[in-house]
Formats: sequence, C-alpha cells, structure tokens
Amino acid sequence: MLNERIVFLDVETTGGSAVYDRIIEIGLVEIDCGRFVDEWSSLVNPQRHVPLGVQTLTGISDDMVAAAPRFEDICRELEQRLEGKVLAAHNASFDYRFLRNEFRRAGVRYAAPVLCTVKLARRLFPQHRRHNLDALIMRHSIFCIDRHRALGDARVLWELAQIWQRELDNEILNLACADLLRRPPVPAGLPHDVFDALPEAPGVYIFYGTNDVALYAGRSTNIRSRVLAHFMHGHVGKNMQIVKAVQRVDWLETAGELGAYLHEMRLVKKLAPLYNRQLRRAREWCAWLWNPEDPASPPQLAEARELEMADLGKLYGLFRSRSSAREALRALAEAHGLCRVTLGLEQPLPNGACSAYELNRCRGACIGTESMISHAMRMMQALSRLRIRPWPYSGRIAVRERDPHGERSEFHVIDQWRYLGTAKSEAELHELREAAARDIFDLDTYKMLARFLKSPPRSCDILALPSP
Repeated sequence: MLNERIVFLDVETTGGSAVYDRIIEIGLVEIDCGRFVDEWSSLVNPQRHVPLGVQTLTGISDDMVAAAPRFEDICRELEQRLEGKVLAAHNASFDYRFLRNEFRRAGVRYAAPVLCTVKLARRLFPQHRRHNLDALIMRHSIFCIDRHRALGDARVLWELAQIWQRELDNEILNLACADLLRRPPVPAGLPHDVFDALPEAPGVYIFYGTNDVALYAGRSTNIRSRVLAHFMHGHVGKNMQIVKAVQRVDWLETAGELGAYLHEMRLVKKLAPLYNRQLRRAREWCAWLWNPEDPASPPQLAEARELEMADLGKLYGLFRSRSSAREALRALAEAHGLCRVTLGLEQPLPNGACSAYELNRCRGACIGTESMISHAMRMMQALSRLRIRPWPYSGRIAVRERDPHGERSEFHVIDQWRYLGTAKSEAELHELREAAARDIFDLDTYKMLARFLKSPPRSCDILALPSP
C-alpha cells in the first residue's frame, strides 16, 4: 500500500452535492514510498453561506472562510501537490467528485487514481460491520483532536495506513489496494482520456458505434459514475457487446432527474439505439378504447400510434402487447360476470349466447335477458381501476426544474401526458408554446409523469401555459 506516491486527503464542504455545493477546507498528507513528505491545509472561501449544520459539525464559520482564498487562488499549488500521486480518502468518491468539479470550475482538468479507505477497510476486515472513520478510530485506538477538520482527518488516514502496514500481511494488503485502484480499460476506439471529461452531474449519455450508429442511451444522476460502471462490468452480458462496439461517448447534462428521464425517452425514440430494446418495445403498447355512452359497442383495442389526444379519457388499461390486453379483458369478464360476446371476445353460439352464459357466468346481455345499459354500468365499474388518469390541468404546463441552489433551471413542456420538449430559457419556452403535440402518447412517460405530478419535489414548479 505504501509503495506508492500517495496523498491522504480530506475535504470539508457546504453540503453533499459535488455539483451544487463547494469545498470550505482541504487537508492532505503527502507520502512517498512509505516516507512522510509534507502536510498542507487551507480554508477555502466557497463564496456562499456555510450551513449551520456544517458549522456545528466542523467548527468552520462564515467569518473563517470569508478571509480565505477562493479555490481558483490555490488550485495551481494544489494541482502540483497532487500531480502524479494516488489520491487516498475515506469515501473517496465524495472527495474526488468535489475536487474534480472545483478544478473544472477553475479551468483545470484533474484526474487521478483513487483509493477509497472505506472500501479497503471492508476488504481487510470483513468481520466488522462498521467502517466509517469514527469506527476505525475506535477500533485501532487512534488519537484525533481535530475530527471533522480536513487535515485532522487526513492525518488519521495516514496513521491507519501505517497500522495496516505493520499488522497485516503485505501481500494481502497490496492485492486489495491494486484491485481497488483498477480502472476500467478504455476500448480501442475511444480517446484515452474519455473518462476524465465525463461530468459528475445529472443527465443522459449515448454510446455510438461504427458509422455513428447509436448503441445505447441511458440516464443517471451522475453521468460519470454510470458510464464508468458500464466499462467496469464490460465483460458481462449486454455491457460486453456495447463495450466491444463503442467508438464515441456523448452526453447531455440536465438540471435534474426529471429532465434526464425525459431526454432519455426522446433520444431512444429519435435514435432507436440497438441495445435499448425494452424502451423501444414500450412504444408498441396498446389500450382498450371504449365509450360508455355507446353501451352496445364493444371495446376496441387501440395502439399508441392510432390515438388522438381526445381519446385519452376513454382509454382503459395500458398493455405491452395485444395478447396481454385480451387476457386482462377476459379476466375482468370472468371476475364480474360480463358477457364475452358483448365485449367482442368471442363469437356467439348458435343460440346467440356466449360460452359464459351456458356456465351461468354471464347475466345474458348476449341474448337480451340483461339490458345493455345494465351491462354497460357493470362494465364501467369493472374497468374503472384500469382507466387512464385524466390530465389534471386545463391545458399545457411547464415544469420548471431547478438545481438545489437555483443556479440552473429547465422548462419541460407537457400536455395530455405528452412531453413536448425542454426549454433552457424564457425565450425558448415561448417558442415551445407554439409547438404542436407531435409525439404519440407514451406508456412509460405517462407512468413516470403520473407519479411525478402527484407530488412534485420542491426543486420543481408547475407553470400553466396559454393555449397555442
């Protein structure tokens, strides 16, 4: 473990999001092949308020960081201290994300091999349940007077490393470190630094193959970690096929998770990626279309591409195949004693009855012993649980999705459960107001929006839009 040039590092921050929060303190201990070289720390002015909870935990106040240098003022010195070294931290992905984003804001591209001491502790001591820093301090009897300060926690990591080096078999320790430091191989068709450019932000990503054929589109709250996961598991199943064929990686950042989902759905429809089979099949859904005002007319099986917006209030059930839709209607007929002939599920017997009537499971709408109105009322009750939720607004809406600090927002325009597009500004929103609802009604988009609009998060506002 210590046969490397290592920097044990810790950062204190204004919060948990590397995209929206900022670093307020950095501390590091530099080691060269097991030999202590130097230690360094600095408060950092985050140019925003330090939350009270963070002040209580760390003891770092607004007054303390007000006079501190900004990250861009210390980034060159920090870059020199980190250059060519393994970055070791507890829950290292947290510290690494913050460092990368702060460097990116300062115009510096930073990448390093990362060793997570949480993951290392789990590998080395699987018999223990807890591996947070407090648990390790207690377990190894480490004295720390500056807990939750960056340099104090970095010193604890350096002491932990020395203890593990003394008490454990070196081969076991070195193998565990080597495994954790392993990075996904970069496929031959991609630039060597492709992973370093990936943002740690919500959005969508697309893998392209030969002749720019779209292979796969996905979404994530952290584009970088999700893309890396594809390549880390590139020897398994679908990932293996994608990794072998990928020639280019593209991405689009969004303000939040809703935007990532909507953009993913649109990209799948537009690009028809080879390996998005499930989402591609989702466009082939169907539903029962029935007008209770015409009780003698049986339900009609309608596919998505056949529907108009006015039909949505008459739809019952959402099915991924015609066979599953018919099976569901048969089950309803069986459970509620409905007439299979009236439902259009079978042809009448020579006497005009349906097969269920012969078994006393139909009240006789097929032969007139039950009125069509009575049958329609029972049918409406049976179908009620399958009815598509009515559009709860008088017209189009824009869902304004903001990042937690309000630094970035997007307007997602929706009408009758159909996603019409996303605007980045008020001017673009005005243009979208004039757009026609060209997209077909989509099953997965409907399900997601029905859940989302039932209880929108605080980061989103619902804005009514005038009719086009």
